[in-house]
Amino acid sequence: MNFTKVKAIKWAKRTGYVVSILLALFICFYMSIYAGLWGKIPDSEELALLKQSQATQILDANNDLIGKIYVYDRQSITYSDFPQHLIDALIATEDTRFYEHNGIDNKSLLRVFFKSILMSNESSGGGSTITLQLAKNLFGRKDYGAIGIVVNKIRESIVARRIEDLYSKEEILTLYLNTVPFPDNTYGIESASEKFFNVHTKDLTLVQSATLVGSLKANTSYNPRRYPEKSAARKNVVIHQMEKYGCLSEAQATKAKTDSIVVDYQNYSPNEGLAPYFRAEIKKQLDSLLNQKKYLKPDGEPYNIYHDGLKIHTTLDNTMQRYAEAAMTEHMSDLQRQFEKAYGQNAPWLKGKAVFEAAKKQLKAYKKLKAQGLDEKAIGDSLKRTHQIDLFSWDASTVKSMSTLDSLEYYSKFLNAGLVSLDPSNGAIKAYVGGIDYSFFQFDHIVQSKRQVGSTFKPIVYTAALESGMDPCTYFPLKAITYTDVDNWRPTNAGISEDEDLNYSLQEALSNSVNTIAVKVLYETGIDKVIAQAKQMGIKSEIEAVPSIALGSSNLTVLELAKAYTTYVNGSKTSNPVFITKIEDKDGNIIASYNDLYPDQAEQTMAFSDDTRQVMLEFMKATVNAGTAARLRSTYQLSNAIAGKTGTTQDNKDGWFVAIMPKLVTVTWVGNDNQQIGFSSTGLGQGANSALPIFAKYLQRLNADSNYNSITKASFESTPESVLNALNCEPTKADGFFKRLFGGNKVERKFEKKEKKEDGGIFGWLKKKDKDN
Repeated sequence: MNFTKVKAIKWAKRTGYVVSILLALFICFYMSIYAGLWGKIPDSEELALLKQSQATQILDANNDLIGKIYVYDRQSITYSDFPQHLIDALIATEDTRFYEHNGIDNKSLLRVFFKSILMSNESSGGGSTITLQLAKNLFGRKDYGAIGIVVNKIRESIVARRIEDLYSKEEILTLYLNTVPFPDNTYGIESASEKFFNVHTKDLTLVQSATLVGSLKANTSYNPRRYPEKSAARKNVVIHQMEKYGCLSEAQATKAKTDSIVVDYQNYSPNEGLAPYFRAEIKKQLDSLLNQKKYLKPDGEPYNIYHDGLKIHTTLDNTMQRYAEAAMTEHMSDLQRQFEKAYGQNAPWLKGKAVFEAAKKQLKAYKKLKAQGLDEKAIGDSLKRTHQIDLFSWDASTVKSMSTLDSLEYYSKFLNAGLVSLDPSNGAIKAYVGGIDYSFFQFDHIVQSKRQVGSTFKPIVYTAALESGMDPCTYFPLKAITYTDVDNWRPTNAGISEDEDLNYSLQEALSNSVNTIAVKVLYETGIDKVIAQAKQMGIKSEIEAVPSIALGSSNLTVLELAKAYTTYVNGSKTSNPVFITKIEDKDGNIIASYNDLYPDQAEQTMAFSDDTRQVMLEFMKATVNAGTAARLRSTYQLSNAIAGKTGTTQDNKDGWFVAIMPKLVTVTWVGNDNQQIGFSSTGLGQGANSALPIFAKYLQRLNADSNYNSITKASFESTPESVLNALNCEPTKADGFFKRLFGGNKVERKFEKKEKKEDGGIFGWLKKKDKDN
């Protein structure tokens, strides 16, 4: 044997030893991973009970998705919901031998080894199967340092084999498509379909399926919303693969490649998308509701709204909500410009002004620095340091470098708004706008904010008066009175001379929102009776027993006020606001039904007589037809059946409008979150100008949509002849000669509580008259 041959044998033996040792080490390494020394690997029992976090879905009254609550934006569907072209696109692009391997595609791995590693040919692919990707999606990867990729790949191969042993190919595809991550932090094909194309998975087109499958290669780069050109190019790669493997004909592929991608993006993040304030309120209610004992899971554990895939059916109408949000945006963007222009350089929110300085001292940052013992100069220097912040603007939100004080000045100028619409027959909330932009202003002005309600409280005063027996044709003088026992309080009227020798009927006084008469009606009725009437109409907030409640000095929420006004078109009964109609688990089992959630809704008692209700409706119809809300008819040309009431608070700080329609009650409010800042003038800040237009623009949109004819074309019921007769009087009348001569109207008196004898309600006077006849 020659020397060369001996040497070759030795080298062969040594290589064999090295290979054997490396193989042994690899086997030991593999077994250590298999045994769980690098972290527990899910066993067959765990894999058989796979549970993935699923988003809780919030659905509107039409069963349309309006939002989600989630950690991962995921919702599961079944294999039968997948169109064939989606399956074809996935397999042709991600795993062409999916039906042939048992979780690991050895041919692909060899191709990757020889082409990618030895020949540096990147076109060979990654060798990862759908099952391997599923294993990664389900259990993620851990950081093992330099050898992390090897450890994770082996772990995934073990899990993949176990998955293949337990599940059919259809079940694996179902698990994969329900868990795979798509762009914009979206998990699962159903969530991605709804987010990017506003359709369910079963309704995806070929182009849409190819687009979503194409995005799996790189979620960011192939995001169809952010990078449409890259997404289109990747879509065409998927179509090419489908043609290559016989899933599409050449003609079908050619057409699909030329078809454009039309994104219909739906944002379901908590801070964006449709009805964010409503969705936030739903979440608060769920947090409380689902911890109650009667709503626990069968095992006694509470449902987790982030993981358990619940379905929350609500009363909201998504189209009405869009109209409401659009109306608010249209009006408020214009009103904000007028608001700022009217103040000019005298704006109270500017640095150095008393309002700004007071607001500065309420900042958390200011209080924290003050607690540290810093003086005003040091605090001011700290608050002047700039940093990057997101800025809200009606034109376009931007990022800008600002100090804390700059930010305070900038945001203090913004007016905010609220709108809520209810079906008065059952309390169902149909539209809910809690503010101008939830991303920047998360305080909810429907249920969290309590503001003075101004003249919108006057109908409650008048209702109590009628219930106490006051004649609907009672006249009160306009003249102002000084109430000597209330710090010489002298309420006056805006735009009406209270010194005229003129008397107004109740209808004329309410429809024109006459302050002097509202206080006199309260005086005659009694404060206690008015407060009791408010409580009977569903108001829970405390109402202070002071004369100024006649002018709306009480602080109520928008929803509370809307609830009270439902009595006027719901048979004198209060409709409790309804948010949720039922709650289902992910399998469709009902956790809570409407009757469970609102057991007392049908047991409401009448807050006042039907005669009073009919008279008050006539009063408030007059407000719209000829009173303070007449611009609904003149400016906005709305001919719908509407009754209503405007409201403006002291110093024009709050503007209100309540619209009553036969099948819809809507309340709108506008004001500044800093209650020290009001409008610069009544002309700009009065409810008819600040709040009413939101409703008007909202109703115009509803009128233009024939789907809402049942609401917009509804008529009030016929007014009884007895009510019409009771209202048959002149709106105003002058004082007689002797009254003018001898000054019969008082100019001063004490505002002492005045209790009247009960006389049978509003029409006690009418019954007495009939009896006398």
